[in-house]
Amino acid sequence: MIIGFQYCSIMFPAASLLTTLLLALSIAASPVEIRSSPITLPIARRLNTSGGTINLLQHDQSRAAALKNVGEKHPQPSYCYIAAVGVGSPATTYYLIVDTGSSNTWTSTSVDTGEAVAVTYGSGSFSGTEYTDTVTLGDGLTITPSRLVFAATSEGFTGVDGILGIGPLDLTEGTLTKEPDTTIPTVTDNFVGVSFEPTTSESDANGELTFGGTDATKYTGDIAYTPLTTTYPASYYWGINESITYGTTTILAETAGIVDTGTTLILIATNAYSEYQSATGATEDNATGLLRLTTAKYDDLEDLNFNVGSSTYALTPNGQIWPRALNTYIGGSSDYVYLIVNSIGTPSGEGLDFINGYTFLERFYSVFDTTNSQVRVYAIAGFLHSLRVRWRERKNRNDLPATAVASLLNAVKRAFVLSRHLKIQDKLAIGSLYQGKIARVGKPAGFGQLRMTGHGEGVAEG
Repeated sequence: MIIGFQYCSIMFPAASLLTTLLLALSIAASPVEIRSSPITLPIARRLNTSGGTINLLQHDQSRAAALKNVGEKHPQPSYCYIAAVGVGSPATTYYLIVDTGSSNTWTSTSVDTGEAVAVTYGSGSFSGTEYTDTVTLGDGLTITPSRLVFAATSEGFTGVDGILGIGPLDLTEGTLTKEPDTTIPTVTDNFVGVSFEPTTSESDANGELTFGGTDATKYTGDIAYTPLTTTYPASYYWGINESITYGTTTILAETAGIVDTGTTLILIATNAYSEYQSATGATEDNATGLLRLTTAKYDDLEDLNFNVGSSTYALTPNGQIWPRALNTYIGGSSDYVYLIVNSIGTPSGEGLDFINGYTFLERFYSVFDTTNSQVRVYAIAGFLHSLRVRWRERKNRNDLPATAVASLLNAVKRAFVLSRHLKIQDKLAIGSLYQGKIARVGKPAGFGQLRMTGHGEGVAEG
């Protein structure tokens, strides 16, 4: 599901001869199936600051408004994850934005089929003629032939070569000029896993797409699942039903929304946003549009809980803030802590009342599987917040013995009983990562050996 600034709204020069790649479009090209050896495609975060500081909130709210109007193509992400995709034989590499709000994929060239294709986005457009070629995703997944579209004209995109659309099938409807009611089978028709990790750097290769399965090194915990929402317009995307609590206070009753890699922030209905602002004591910042706190006020933050089905997924205080090392890129001040939760621009009851964007997805492992229209969630132990606090204490105190840290990590290992029964059905799965980065590196019977690979994007680390 569930992935620059100056809008990473990709801008292809009109002179560029580009195409739209419709993965697994032809009859000869099969959708991805569950594989015994899934294929992994690395992805990298890109923060495009070539145009100076940008307004994250303005872009995300514009995208949210377009997403609610199904059929209106939306602005592309401001905070991008990029995948390298090969086209042709031998393959030429193109760098594409990962986007669950789109199901068409852009890149270039080959055998003319004569079919016309056109797509208009909120921030750009393209039109051209369909072609066929070979598409390569990672090491080991080659789709031949795939039908592509040569973009004779394009505008409104810069910094990358196109879009890797991994959204639902219905989003392709209306893109074939001669057959506007036809949908296009895509490479993600069956199963794709997505992993991002928090980072404080401007550009970092910190994620991956896994086609045909999951990467078991990226998640831990038991499985819970919930059906995809049937509420319009969230049902057109990777939509789920959830409620949100701040501490023990409900700020958003159960409602429909989406998980979206093309949105940076977590956007919630205006009434929920007002309650969140009041509960946190945050102030709206004129320069960024985001809520801000002093570092002292940050210490009073409580967990923000996302209740999906029968499971709860918590963002600790550390998970609710923009990385302080990147404050200046969004026009902010290093003196403040900026929150990544904001208003979607409309009250609840609109049918798309929240968007869980990248700042949510970077904290959880996600899987999109489109066969049975369900959402699966991988849970994580609830004591990770205390782990973060105790690790910070170890970092800041010389008198805390190393044996205490060893004991702590052993407790973590005992707490994580790994699920070995991954029922690969049609689900969006959110497998929790430690909100800081814990990776499993061994497979002892019933347990996962853990190693600390860094810290989250918090005040202590920022």
